[in-house]
Amino acid sequence: MDLTEGTQQEKIGRSKKMMLWFGIGSLIMTFSALLSAFIVSSKQRRDKDWLSNYELPSAFYVSVVVILLSSLTFILAKKALKQNNGQMSKIWLLITLVLGIAFIYVQFEGFKQIIEAGYNFTGPTSNITISYIYIIAVVHILHVIAGLICIAVVIYNHFKQKYNANNMLGLELAANFWHFVDLLWLVLFLFLYFFRDRI
Repeated sequence: MDLTEGTQQEKIGRSKKMMLWFGIGSLIMTFSALLSAFIVSSKQRRDKDWLSNYELPSAFYVSVVVILLSSLTFILAKKALKQNNGQMSKIWLLITLVLGIAFIYVQFEGFKQIIEAGYNFTGPTSNITISYIYIIAVVHILHVIAGLICIAVVIYNHFKQKYNANNMLGLELAANFWHFVDLLWLVLFLFLYFFRDRI
């Protein structure tokens, strides 16, 4: 659709959505570069500094479930708003926010489990493989935090009665970014899980 067609509000909406997708595209390239570096490093190193059969912390498995649930609750929030049920939409958004915070907490529990297994990010107990896992997870957490800020803004605006079934742009933008961040963690987790057996 031509970005110049429609009302001024529709034009602004399409422009903001396109900007979001450009941003998501850049994030995809960033994480692709991280995973590519992980693969290249694994092929170049066959010494004690690279683990060929590492174990992901159990907390990471839990985090997958938590973040997928948060996507579901965001979908329910959007559905409720489309039905002009603003109160229920706010409740689902608050649950999404709590699940997002819980995801970060569980991720840090995963880091704790890695440290308890004897691997730190740096120092004599560090390992290149585990350091990559730390970096990938932390960079993702930073984007989850950005998503949580977006959700908090949406909740604030929602309480100010800014959104309704005919005006959902802010909520839709936040939802698209949040679903991307959720899907991204699933992809990263599956990559780290299955790639360990291919080294």
